Amino acid sequence: MKAPISWLGEHVDIPAGTTARAVADAMVRTGLEVERVISAAQGISGPLVVGRVLEFADEPQKNGKTIRWVQVDVGPFNDGDAPRGIVCGASNFAAGDLVVVALPGAVLPGGFEISARKTYGHVSDGMICSTRELGIGDDHAGILVLPPGTVAEPGSDALPVLGLDEAVLEVAVTTDRGDCLSIRGLAREAAAALGTAFHDVTVQVPPVDGRAYEITVDDVVGCDMFSARAVTGLDPHAPTPDWMAARLRLCDVRSISLAVDVTNYVMLETGQPLHAFDRAKLTGPIGVRRAKSDEQLTTLDGQRRTLDPDDLVVTDDTGPIALAGVMGGASTEIGADTSDVVLEAAHWQPSSIAFTARRHKLPSEASRRFERGVDPRIAAVALQRCVDLLVEYGGASAVDGFTVVGSAPPPASITMRADLPGRVAGMPIAPADAVAYLHAVGCSVEGAEQLTVRPPTWRPDLLQPADLVEEVVRLAGYELLPSVLPTPQAGRGLTPAQRLHRAISRAVAAAGYTEVLSYPFVADDVSDTLGLDASDPRRDGLRLVNPLSDTEPVLRTSILPTLLATVARNLGRGSRDLAVFETGLVFGPLPGVSAPRIDGIEQRPTDEQIEALYASVPPQPLHLAAVLCGDVERPGWWGAARPADWSDAVEVARVVARTARAALTVRAADHAPWHPGRCAELSLDGAVLGYAGELHPRVI
Repeated sequence: MKAPISWLGEHVDIPAGTTARAVADAMVRTGLEVERVISAAQGISGPLVVGRVLEFADEPQKNGKTIRWVQVDVGPFNDGDAPRGIVCGASNFAAGDLVVVALPGAVLPGGFEISARKTYGHVSDGMICSTRELGIGDDHAGILVLPPGTVAEPGSDALPVLGLDEAVLEVAVTTDRGDCLSIRGLAREAAAALGTAFHDVTVQVPPVDGRAYEITVDDVVGCDMFSARAVTGLDPHAPTPDWMAARLRLCDVRSISLAVDVTNYVMLETGQPLHAFDRAKLTGPIGVRRAKSDEQLTTLDGQRRTLDPDDLVVTDDTGPIALAGVMGGASTEIGADTSDVVLEAAHWQPSSIAFTARRHKLPSEASRRFERGVDPRIAAVALQRCVDLLVEYGGASAVDGFTVVGSAPPPASITMRADLPGRVAGMPIAPADAVAYLHAVGCSVEGAEQLTVRPPTWRPDLLQPADLVEEVVRLAGYELLPSVLPTPQAGRGLTPAQRLHRAISRAVAAAGYTEVLSYPFVADDVSDTLGLDASDPRRDGLRLVNPLSDTEPVLRTSILPTLLATVARNLGRGSRDLAVFETGLVFGPLPGVSAPRIDGIEQRPTDEQIEALYASVPPQPLHLAAVLCGDVERPGWWGAARPADWSDAVEVARVVARTARAALTVRAADHAPWHPGRCAELSLDGAVLGYAGELHPRVI
């Protein structure tokens, strides 16, 4: 999340003289991760000034292009009393206009250095800039003409005029702090860190009467509250105000149109994602339900998507018109002629939005916020803020009525002793200070020694006393926590299994093998590569729902495939004589058993759910595998080189058995993926432990 300091300053009293770096440091001390403080003018250096066009001459060229030889007044940067002469290929300006001029020595984004150069028969002494060249927009059809009323003298610094003298905080927001994905949330954190006042977004919200637009919600679990407002008479050609476009740009949001920009701006400000529907494209009431099997929706990115029955969708009489909490649909998109708009703000079930976004591989700014938790009480404020901005800058009229269906449950109270934060932190924290810190994060607190704390609606992560302790301690200052070395308990050490594991690893390494580590994930076709029979239980690998790589979605049932991949990688890099081994977990099959799905973290799972979870965990024995290839003995004065054979593989098993003080039985066997007639079965007291030998040529 990027937050311009000036925008934060509208909601928190930043002490005079406090630098952006000081604000960032204060927020870091209270637990936020401010990655860096960046300048809005990043990539720009050297003289970038305001210039006034005095006169110009159009000069047609032989190539059919017409250029302008422009005389620009740049104040103290003029050549004595004479203005600067600049060649310009654009024609969207007139004499008297204020423009932005990059003088020789300036560097624009992308490392574009400006110098005086001869072109089209003139020496162009600088460049008149477009928004794309300045890195503040995509328009390259013409140069940037400052709007009428701009207060700037020729030759003055252009950065403040363009809003590029701004400092921006870049904050890495953790998954439990969805409130910090907004200027409102970050400003509240800055106020607590600086010990100053916080000013919330204030608007006049109308009473709920249901007249804005007809709404029906069929799935109250997935959507416990849905709100709507409407405006009419919007000028579809009304431009987004420069200050709003500049702030969106600083937050890495592209300006599209006034209606869309306003919803994005309010989302960044309040943390409430909103969606705007073209009212003329809506058919019947808006509804909320789960998608039907194989139902389809074309989203705003132009992709036709097949929906899943677990997906929440927003609908009208024609079917789905938006993928709830993720992305709107193309059928009701705001267009170039949209004048009547329906605005919606909903409170969705976080887990449902997270599953939908991942299922369709469609992360969005809205889903990032909904899956982390959005303040349900900010929806009315966000809608009114949108309406006010569209009325003020788009000439729209607010439609009477405010529709709200449902209501979000209030946060549950938490009981905590007032001295608990100090006891947990190991430093003195007065109960009065603990109460003050809880008030600073928005909690309401009752009681003296035994506190009853009700978390604010924007902090769904505060669920138990430990969460409140963390809030108190971080505001008190992590840097004040005392450093105390723990005293280890006598008699603790490695378990017998751990000691045996280490002894075996050392013994195999001492026998000349190099230990390696690999990820326990394999491809779908690994069983075919190893030549396993169709009935071989090693084919029944567990498939991951969200694998690290789509090419390796299955948990291994044997270490051998991942170890062979390591060997192949080394062979590909020219290493021919290898002896490697690995110890790691393998994952056995559990036919017919699936893990139960538990939604929400508001309460502890039941004993039956926990038992079912443990029952769905696959057996995970610790295995050892070793692979040799090339020569095991190098040539020398003692004789020729000796290549590895099946007996060397069997010897590794004997090394393991001797270390474990076990009597290993070796006998011939026929087992995939080993070479027939060159495979040994390894057993202990009649129980088969593994196999050793030479791999089948087809496997190799």
